[in-house]
Amino acid sequence: MAEGSPEHLDVLIVGAGLSGIGAAWHLQERCPSRSYAILEAREDLGGTWDLFRYPGIRSDSDMHTLGYRFKPWTAEKSITDGPSILSYVRETARENGIEERIRYRHRVVAAEWSSERALWTVEVEREDGERLRLTCEFLWSCSGYYRYDEGFTPKFEGEERFAGPVVHPQHWPEDLDYAGKRVVVIGSGATAVTLVPAMAKDAAHVTMLQRSPTYVASLPAEDGIAKVLRRRLPERAAYAAVRWKNVLIQTLFYQLSRRRPELVKRLIRKGVQRSLPPGFDVDKHFKPRYNPWDQRMCLVPDGDLFRALSDGSASVVTDTIESFTEGGVRLASGEQLDADVIVTATGLNLLFLGGMELRVDGAPVDVPSTMAYKGLMLSGVPNMAFTVGYTNASWTLKADLTSEYVCRLLNHMSAHGYRRCVPEIDPSVSEQPLLDFNSGYVLRSLDEFPKQGSKEPWKLRQNYLFDIGTIRRGRLDDGALRFANGATPAGARDAADEKLAV
Repeated sequence: MAEGSPEHLDVLIVGAGLSGIGAAWHLQERCPSRSYAILEAREDLGGTWDLFRYPGIRSDSDMHTLGYRFKPWTAEKSITDGPSILSYVRETARENGIEERIRYRHRVVAAEWSSERALWTVEVEREDGERLRLTCEFLWSCSGYYRYDEGFTPKFEGEERFAGPVVHPQHWPEDLDYAGKRVVVIGSGATAVTLVPAMAKDAAHVTMLQRSPTYVASLPAEDGIAKVLRRRLPERAAYAAVRWKNVLIQTLFYQLSRRRPELVKRLIRKGVQRSLPPGFDVDKHFKPRYNPWDQRMCLVPDGDLFRALSDGSASVVTDTIESFTEGGVRLASGEQLDADVIVTATGLNLLFLGGMELRVDGAPVDVPSTMAYKGLMLSGVPNMAFTVGYTNASWTLKADLTSEYVCRLLNHMSAHGYRRCVPEIDPSVSEQPLLDFNSGYVLRSLDEFPKQGSKEPWKLRQNYLFDIGTIRRGRLDDGALRFANGATPAGARDAADEKLAV
């Protein structure tokens, strides 16, 4: 490498969370001759599972599907806590020599593709403020879509009057003492239903204050079938069997929810009613205005939320906030909720590609004007992939498929001498929102995301079984993905694409 030249790698992975570590494993396993590094903006790996430190932090997906396909989950609890998941990710990185490929405190701020060189030049900002550049042949974003530096908190009237701490779960203070205190948790999503029973163990009382209800279902924290199969089958066979069992159950339940929503509503309501004391107003507090899976459903392991509501250590109030007061929250109904601590579990902000700016041959990429190819590449952007999981199933199911596809693509390019691949939109494909999901955190940021298309391979199915056929086993030369076998002068690249289109 010439003096002063940027360091070059075959592949740059952005993000050392669940997706990034999985991507690195696949890359090592399937493309062993490719050099790579992982750039991580934070000081440790784990992504979401290292960032969130609030009480009770856990997955709302089972670990047989949230875990990697290649690494069996062997712990007793299927729905488990954040530290256990983080330990699993760290173990994967350590066992496979991935840790040494991670460069911490390296935040990718921009990347520019050059067709003349068939290279990405990636601009990186280190924690000390120094900027450096790297080049790579393929850029792979595994940064998810959550914004890590801030969560979503609406403006509350009179917030400055409240005498106690107001805490967002994304920035949980290590020294927050809530033992023996009255806590109000504002929210009704996955974070709120996790926090309430966890905090209720030590607080004087915890109130979950929600503007509107969410669908909440209870599942056993331990998978009984998994325990039986682990005693009778080899570890990997048992893991695969339970993984497929859970995939099929999740898929069938989701499809039933979309096709027979009234039936699913009744089933969920009966489950909630059985878990709460007689006379509890289930319809007021646990009957949403939308259909199941219009928003993500909340799972509570072993009914812990319902137990806290039943034993009186927690309560739920469905109302809107008029203002904060010195001693708590005043509601639109006139009721006053006394509080020593207020937790704003009001949601997350989304940030596509971690906020990285993209340019192709000097022109800025307007991400909302692009279309997602197979839910993992952007139209008009060469040699780049991104990993985004499912909204209706475990994140890692899609992450594993994406990793398999990228490695297959890289090997295909090597075998045929291609140096560039880029998805090109068929003009007959109409645009649709990327996520068919009406959760607040999605709707607030959807305009900043790419679109999906009206037909394959631009249609985002959110269906693991379907994606196995199209992503794991589908043809690479599908007519939408164009390949070129050399660096192309900027003025000639369009003509070259036509000749070399696959």
